[in-house]
Amino acid sequence: MEKIEGIYIIDKPLGMSSQRAVQVVKYWAREKTGNKKIKVGHAGTLDPLATGVLIVAVGREYTKSIDTIVAAHKVYDAKIHLGETSTTDDAEGEKTTHEFSHMPSREDIENILHTFIGDIAQIPPKYSAIKIGGKEAYKRVRRGEIVEMQPRTVHIDKIEIIEYTYPLLHVHVACGKGTYIRSLARDIGDALGTGAYLSGLVRTSVGDFVITKAQSLDDFACKKL
Repeated sequence: MEKIEGIYIIDKPLGMSSQRAVQVVKYWAREKTGNKKIKVGHAGTLDPLATGVLIVAVGREYTKSIDTIVAAHKVYDAKIHLGETSTTDDAEGEKTTHEFSHMPSREDIENILHTFIGDIAQIPPKYSAIKIGGKEAYKRVRRGEIVEMQPRTVHIDKIEIIEYTYPLLHVHVACGKGTYIRSLARDIGDALGTGAYLSGLVRTSVGDFVITKAQSLDDFACKKL
């Protein structure tokens, strides 16, 4: 029997949830092994509107290492839309246009980005899977509940401008566990006085796992879901 247990680097497609991507791999693993109880898990959830590196572990021995992989530093290429905010802090939510007196220059942005380096207090998005009272925050918000997200400390190693032509700011971010790039985009907009939301995101690495070595999910799609 072909040995398939191990760690897989998946390039998660746009518009697909991480859980659905894992299900594709799980069905593939079940068909390959005939084992309907084979363990399959993933490290570091990506939002449906994000693409890039998603680590999927197949087999009990490898799913045990997931927590270690999640703790690794991550690298992203993020597109931030200035001048508007979003209810979800990304392109999916309802937008509000902000008026401001000064369009930020590249130098203005570089000065602001510098303030986000190191340990920072970050409030996660309300539309996130963080559990409050045992239930995911986004489910509570969608039911009309008032949700107060608590700040937590995250670490940003580096933020560099890739390209900037207002209103689009394209940045490279290296950060630690638990960092929400949606929250970072929102907070950068607040600091600039323009408002902002995350309009695009690619995770290019998780620890030593890099996107150049990632497999397409099509390689695992042996059963239509």
